Amino acid sequence: MEMVVSAIAGDLVNRFISFLIKKHESHANLEKKVERLQQLLRRVHMVVEEAEGRYITNSRLLLELKRLVDAMYQGYHVLDTIKYRVLCSSSEEKEVSSSSNALSLVNSINCFRTNSINCFHTTRSTTIFDHLESSLENLETMVSNMKEFVFLVGGCERMSRSPYDTYLYTDNFMFGRQVEKQQIMSVLLQENIPPFAPTVLPIISTNRVGKKTLVAHVCNNDRVQSHFSSILRLNGESICKTEHGAFIQAGRTLVVVEFTSDIDDESWQKFYSSAKRMGKGSKIIVISRIENVSRLGTIRPMHINSLSLEEYSYLFKVLAFGSTNPEDHPQLSAVASELAVLMGGSLVVANVCADIFRKNQNVQFWQRILNKYRNVVANNLSVFREHPKLLMERDRQVDIAKLVSSTSAPLRLMPPHCEDDDSVRDLPKVRFGDLIAGSVVPPKEEFELVAWESRIPPYKKYVNVAKFSGEVNVSERAVLPSKKRRRFNQNK
Repeated sequence: MEMVVSAIAGDLVNRFISFLIKKHESHANLEKKVERLQQLLRRVHMVVEEAEGRYITNSRLLLELKRLVDAMYQGYHVLDTIKYRVLCSSSEEKEVSSSSNALSLVNSINCFRTNSINCFHTTRSTTIFDHLESSLENLETMVSNMKEFVFLVGGCERMSRSPYDTYLYTDNFMFGRQVEKQQIMSVLLQENIPPFAPTVLPIISTNRVGKKTLVAHVCNNDRVQSHFSSILRLNGESICKTEHGAFIQAGRTLVVVEFTSDIDDESWQKFYSSAKRMGKGSKIIVISRIENVSRLGTIRPMHINSLSLEEYSYLFKVLAFGSTNPEDHPQLSAVASELAVLMGGSLVVANVCADIFRKNQNVQFWQRILNKYRNVVANNLSVFREHPKLLMERDRQVDIAKLVSSTSAPLRLMPPHCEDDDSVRDLPKVRFGDLIAGSVVPPKEEFELVAWESRIPPYKKYVNVAKFSGEVNVSERAVLPSKKRRRFNQNK
């Protein structure tokens, strides 16, 4: 009997030793794969940065650049996920929310986009190690086939850099959209096909994904400005009211038209007939969130989507940390990772939160903001069954009362006023960042909530009108920038 017990005990010890050895080998193997991922990301990022600084007119090269960019941000996201899963499981780092588990967060953002509330409980059928293997395999393949891409890109002309193209001024640059920018420029700089009428490029997207910023960025490019003798910006209402031909400029002209509502075919044809009298090589860009407007195009429309979760998360950390290295602050990075998912891709909220985070890089402060926004998302999912970003895109009310700890009364946002609406101009003003940070007490009566003002063209300012009420009575409107900051609309 003793011999049997001894044999069983010996077998258990051997199994335990084997388990420890395998665990050690697995950990060592993971470290090697993470190190390899970091190496690949450095190489790919270097190539991407170089390519984004060149004028690329070849459509196939642009598609390859897009694939490289997507793979790069996916790799960075996997790398962050591994780091912060280890952090969250550490007993020394209990301050960081265990809900920072990236897999469940990715599921959460998918819920927001598909309007499903029950997606928060996810299975672990796909582990982070599967994502690591997939990302490594993808990057390895791309790097092994990158030689020809690098050679061809090296033959493309370099762009001159403006201040907001760089990381010198943290929130004064247009992040991403480099492929889309190159595609638009390629259209603008090409000659029109016979009978040489102005090419019309429709750019379609939902609200607040940066389509006007993208177009303004293109219009400010040195090559585009030297190519056109004048760049005009109109809106759908003005082309219906303006005497046709009044906007005609001598020489090659670029006209940017924004439609907030559809236009009838007769009005458009009258406008386009007048536009044909513009100088040879003139172009028209049509901007709208209305899919039906794409019918106005003479070429295939461009659809601008929201940034992917991986790219959006990377952007938010760049903005939130500024000149600080995220590697030195793993707890802050974990909070930023979760908040990036909860924000659902909103560029306005990302800029607002990043602005207050740069001013106060304290873990408890960041965690408090995360908790507030988590409550806002949960409340809107409970009441309206949709994420706040989706509600705003659809011009529906959003309850942000959970950002204000001193009240339980609803504080809701509603569809926008017209830009020329005078009814909201004399209200008390509160900055959205101050409201989130808890540094101000909002008025009990109706007030203006200044959400964000972009520091790059077209310098759009987002203003909400809000009040505490059991009824919805809040609006958002866009305030146009001053004339001196709209140089891209003026004749040169």
